[in-house]
Amino acid sequence: MQYQSVNQYLRDHIRTVPDWPAPGVQFRDITPLLQDAKVFRVLIDAFVHRYMDPALRPDVVAGLDARGFIIGAVVAYELNVGFVPIRKKGKLPFTTVEETYELEYGSATVELHTDAVKPGQRVLLIDDLIATGGTMMAGRRLLERQGAHVMEGAAIVDLPELGGSAKLRESGLPLYTLVDFAGH
Repeated sequence: MQYQSVNQYLRDHIRTVPDWPAPGVQFRDITPLLQDAKVFRVLIDAFVHRYMDPALRPDVVAGLDARGFIIGAVVAYELNVGFVPIRKKGKLPFTTVEETYELEYGSATVELHTDAVKPGQRVLLIDDLIATGGTMMAGRRLLERQGAHVMEGAAIVDLPELGGSAKLRESGLPLYTLVDFAGH
């Protein structure tokens, strides 16, 4: 068997769906990463091995609605730390803080429970994909408003042509992504 990097192995299991949800869009579908037990384990291990390092170990993992829940919850479990969901507006039952951000067409709002993180906690903020960076930036602002320190943002896929990863890095947020779809 030929040696293949983890990044290429994962990339080979991401399905591209042309013209979805709109003409001209190349949708990067991560569901094949989750369907195969071996591929899913390689994906989770890629994150877990990074964040087991004491210098990068978070106190809590925050996942962005909804695919960030899938990855973030499993990573938190493997690191033996808590998991915090950042949800779309109207989905959390307790007292929340909210952050509205701009999308390509319109805006969206995400929420966090007011007791989800403690001041000073180191938080890993995770999602499936970085496109324009709006969701991750809003999640970061929510966590920081509660006194937490977002030590890094992480995602499976980066779509650098949409400018989100550059915007997040320029804001001072370190990013870790596994697959880059630049120019594809």
